[in-house]
Amino acid sequence: MHHIPPTPSMAATREESENVMFGALDNLFANTNIKPKNIGVLVVNCSLFNPTPSLSAMIVNKYKLRGNIRSFNLGGMGCSAGVIAIDLAKDMLQVHRNTNAVVVSTENITQNWYFGNKKSMLIPNCLFCVGGSAVLLSNKGSVKRRAKYKLVHVVRTHKGADDKAFRCVYQEQDDYGKTGVSLSKDLMAIVGGALKTNITTLGSLVLPISEQLLFFATLVFKKHLNAKVKPYIPDFKLAFDHFYIHADGRAVIDELEKNLQLLPMHVEASRMTLHRFGNTSSSSIWYELAYTEAKGIMRKENRVWQIAFGCGFKCNRAVWQSLRHVKASPKSPWEDCIHRYPV
Repeated sequence: MHHIPPTPSMAATREESENVMFGALDNLFANTNIKPKNIGVLVVNCSLFNPTPSLSAMIVNKYKLRGNIRSFNLGGMGCSAGVIAIDLAKDMLQVHRNTNAVVVSTENITQNWYFGNKKSMLIPNCLFCVGGSAVLLSNKGSVKRRAKYKLVHVVRTHKGADDKAFRCVYQEQDDYGKTGVSLSKDLMAIVGGALKTNITTLGSLVLPISEQLLFFATLVFKKHLNAKVKPYIPDFKLAFDHFYIHADGRAVIDELEKNLQLLPMHVEASRMTLHRFGNTSSSSIWYELAYTEAKGIMRKENRVWQIAFGCGFKCNRAVWQSLRHVKASPKSPWEDCIHRYPV
């Protein structure tokens, strides 16, 4: 982008993807002492860059992964695709015993910069930044002692049947033929609707009985008795210790902080990630988790809630439980700057 004129070539785009994905994977293999040959499932998600051969094939080629690996490449699924990839890896691990799975989440900027002047399509240029993550999941009993977290729930909500929700984040060409991603003015309202549906499902899984009863009693009064009852917002602080809201933008974080009645400390990781790294799309929730680890405040049996929104329109969440006191990983993205945060 900084060349004059800019040169968003296929070669430069591949180079960006390789730098991000291979850098994250090199750190992952070094930190876990897992050999690439021991990976049985590979899931890669990148919404806007889907070359041939695929990104997952690039990883197989680079690390000489075994020939019978189950590899998947998810494209066009937006910022919540990281949780979708985790869900897919979880399903694969339920089928294939004694297996390691790696999930790589990234997004590509080089060929997806918008060069036009349409305001709704310029916003992504201001928000999105290069970033990526690599996560190891396993169902092997031998690695349980070394594991950081246990996956407890994944809850996925898809509002794509509604036309407004479907088009609120939409890749298209402007009047001059320049391609970009357009963000609708209805975005925040659609986020709220998807959030409400997702919370209704998740609440029954994680909330204390007292909170569930209050929540569903309010729904019954409102729906069947036509009572003008203010919707009851469950206190999710009773169920979770850490909240990681996808660092989409300041407005999204503000809205969720208000609607879920969270405290500033609960959204600190999201705000600091947006401040330091921008919107790295599907990988942002992992930068936020790394922030908490770098702060040294992840304790044994803490419950973690990752919330991500994406085009389509989707609201996806993952719930984890820490298995031990977790310290920052070597080569954490925050290791050279955590002393300066929060700002």
